[in-house]
Amino acid sequence: MTARGKMGKKKRRFFYLFVLPGFLGIMIFVLLPFLDVVKRSFTTAVTGEFSAGKNYQAIFQNQAFLLAVKNTVRFTLVCIPILVTLGLAVALALNCLKEKSLIKSAYLFPLAMPTATVVMVWKLTFYKQGFFNLFLTRIGLLTGLWGEVRRDYLGTAAAFWVLVGSYVWKNMGYTVILWLAGLAGISGEMLEAAKVDGAGGWQRFWRIMLPNLKGSLYTIVILSFLNSFKIYREAYLTAGAYPDQSIYLLQHLFNNWFVNLELDKMAAAAVCTGGILMVAILALQRLWEDE
Repeated sequence: MTARGKMGKKKRRFFYLFVLPGFLGIMIFVLLPFLDVVKRSFTTAVTGEFSAGKNYQAIFQNQAFLLAVKNTVRFTLVCIPILVTLGLAVALALNCLKEKSLIKSAYLFPLAMPTATVVMVWKLTFYKQGFFNLFLTRIGLLTGLWGEVRRDYLGTAAAFWVLVGSYVWKNMGYTVILWLAGLAGISGEMLEAAKVDGAGGWQRFWRIMLPNLKGSLYTIVILSFLNSFKIYREAYLTAGAYPDQSIYLLQHLFNNWFVNLELDKMAAAAVCTGGILMVAILALQRLWEDE
């Protein structure tokens, strides 16, 4: 065997040694449990008898499930564009600064805060006697435009926007860092050449910077999409298992079904959710590859 063949064989051996443990971990802790969930979605929760598609029929006729799906989709469609656009705007502003390491660390601070602390801050801010109402009351009294404000933001439809604000605030840090990493990879010489040729700021951004940020955009959208399904802790700790219907999410429904031991419905809903997530991620990947 030639030296080149030995080297190729050695590389393949190391490749398998590195890949195999991860693949086995995914197989044991992800794929096999998910296959078990798929099997349970076609059986009854108590007796384990085959029920065909009755569990799926039951969840699609369940008003709570339909409400949770609608709210989850709405939350995702609202949050991702706000987070991506605002993160890019902040990154572009920071990219012009020479000393930006301290500011970058400040943006990452919300990720380091415990969820319980974040929830306490939002409660102190947005409940009836919270800081926000006190601030509005003070403004109203000073201007004479309105009186005392005691709006319950967490118990009304406004809770949706409180949750959106919490999500954007907490996830802004990694979004800005990823945008800054993408901006750092753009050639400064290319931008200078475009500027010499008479390209304005908007033209340089649209024609040079944005196409080179395609990889960063894909990563940010995928991470933001997945993290939008992890907002349940904040929603649950803020408003409980049965919050205002504007923030009744799929995770609330799963929690309530688990408490009531409706595992057959839970399994069917989990299969549907997992399938939709996979299709969405593959569609986004295909869209980026086509572009």
